[in-house]
Amino acid sequence: MININQLNKEFESRVRLGIMSVLMVNDWVDFPEMKSLLEITDGNLASHSTALEKSAYIEVKKEFVGKKPRTSYRVTQKGREAFTEHLDMLEKLLGR
Repeated sequence: MININQLNKEFESRVRLGIMSVLMVNDWVDFPEMKSLLEITDGNLASHSTALEKSAYIEVKKEFVGKKPRTSYRVTQKGREAFTEHLDMLEKLLGR
C-alpha cells in the first residue's frame, strides 16, 4: 500500500504536471509553444518553470535569436527519473 506522502510535492500543481508531461515527450520546447500547449499566462509559466529549474528537474536555456530573446526548456535526467517515479506512485495509489 502506498502512503500519499510518498508523492512528489513538486508535481502537485497541474501546471507543473503539464510542463513535465510536455517535456517528457519532446526534446526542447520554447516558451511560446509551452504557453500555448498548456494555455497558461506568461507569469504562470515563468514561476512554475523556475521552481522546477531550482529542483534541477528541468533545464532552462536563454538565448537571443537576432535581437529577440528566446527561452527554451528540456527535462533533465533527474527530472525524468523523479517524474517517472511520481507517475508510478500515482498508479500504485490507484491500485494499478
